Amino acid sequence: MTLRAIKTRIYPQIDQQAKIINNFGCCRFVWNQLLSMQLERHNNGGSYVNEFGMNYLIKCLKQEYPFLKQAESTSLLHVSRDLHHAFQKLFKEHVGFPKFKSRKFPKQSYQSNAVNHNVIQINQYQIKLPKLGRIAFKSGRQLTGKIKNVTIRLSATGKYYAIVLVDNDVQKLPKTKQAVGIDMGVADLMITSDGVKYPTIRFDKALSQKKHYWEKRLARRRLQAQKEVAWDKHNQVLEPRELNDFSNYRKARLMVAKYNEKIANQRNNYLHQLTKRLVTLYDVIKIEDLKTKNLLSNHRLARAIANQAWRELRTQLEYKCAWYGKQLVTVNPRKTSQICADCGYDDGKHGLAIRQWTCPKCGVNHDRDINAAKNILNA
Repeated sequence: MTLRAIKTRIYPQIDQQAKIINNFGCCRFVWNQLLSMQLERHNNGGSYVNEFGMNYLIKCLKQEYPFLKQAESTSLLHVSRDLHHAFQKLFKEHVGFPKFKSRKFPKQSYQSNAVNHNVIQINQYQIKLPKLGRIAFKSGRQLTGKIKNVTIRLSATGKYYAIVLVDNDVQKLPKTKQAVGIDMGVADLMITSDGVKYPTIRFDKALSQKKHYWEKRLARRRLQAQKEVAWDKHNQVLEPRELNDFSNYRKARLMVAKYNEKIANQRNNYLHQLTKRLVTLYDVIKIEDLKTKNLLSNHRLARAIANQAWRELRTQLEYKCAWYGKQLVTVNPRKTSQICADCGYDDGKHGLAIRQWTCPKCGVNHDRDINAAKNILNA
């Protein structure tokens, strides 16, 4: 059995939207309360409270704050689980400290467990969700298999989505007995050891003028709105305005979010097509184990590298190889561009401007990227 997430857009009624927004608020409130408690215990020399301890504290919070009983119960348990995982990453991987959540953040979500058939697809156009009942959704893929949980998400553009995690059988792809090495690039997204170059498509450039048009207006309208908010605060107005009270500011922010969403959707669609093609053609896929965070320190290439979405590409290959019975191998990228793939001679470091070079030992002329892909395959 394989876990797969199916994302579909939902169309809640006004009362259902109110319930969703209320659940967002309850989960955010519990997160902030638990995080505040953990910080206070840490400052006072206390020990860390694990996930089970936080689950018990949620029961106490429900007694102290009765409005939390209106929330979907399992969604609050997911809050403690997520916070526990955030602290575990802090302890083990030394990543950033968990942050407090704000209601002003445009993206909101919560997760609920599927128990007692509270998440089922009623028909082609309706799905039943916990605490929401029947809700219209964009028909398409049939939900086959056992439903494990569902995540309700509100995007920055104001669209509601349901991400349903199902446990079902995935048909394995036929074996091809082929292996490939892949070099990640900037001019080209991927270069394979077979000599195939998959081009980079700058989706952000195609919409750059329209996006920049609204980004400038957003900056001006935000500044003007901030002045109005500051004026209300200075004059101690009884009902001071907030940024979201200004319709022109909201419109500009929505337009920028729409362009960002369109760019992200186009990029993800392109990556899904490429990764599905790779797992169909090859049984073993070898890629570079790149540290994208280190590469982004190069400010001249940072935007181009970020647009490549190498981390997303690797993530898609990881779960698709697991689904379809293929193998993904990560290789240290050190010296892959400077070692001759034919004889193994190390020609030293080559600048980024050098795209082709000839091995002084065996005389073979190499394309820099294809040679690197061959070395990755041979590693």
